[in-house]
Amino acid sequence: MTELDTIAGNYIAAWNETNAARREALLEIAFAADIHYHDPLMQGDSRDGIAALIDGVQQRFPGFRFALKGKPDGYADKIRFSWELGPQGAEAPIGGTDICVIEGGRLESVTGFLDKVPAA
Repeated sequence: MTELDTIAGNYIAAWNETNAARREALLEIAFAADIHYHDPLMQGDSRDGIAALIDGVQQRFPGFRFALKGKPDGYADKIRFSWELGPQGAEAPIGGTDICVIEGGRLESVTGFLDKVPAA
């Protein structure tokens, strides 16, 4: 795997982990301690803030899983990747693209865009 594949894969693994202790270890791998996350629906700072966001998404969408869509790309200290969220083995009703800043192999900031959301 390239570095960008690893970074995006670590991000997805953290969002999919339902066990809090295992997720904490994944958060340390994927995110810088002072991570800043912002998308149109939510925001969080620090690994604890990201853990709270993940908890919220997992409670709102039980059984849904994140998956990378396509291949991550980037340059310098930036990475861009798309993802899908849905039940395993079925079409994902939610999708987005994240643009992130990398520092030391970890995500320092995430700016998320929602590309596909179900009608309210």
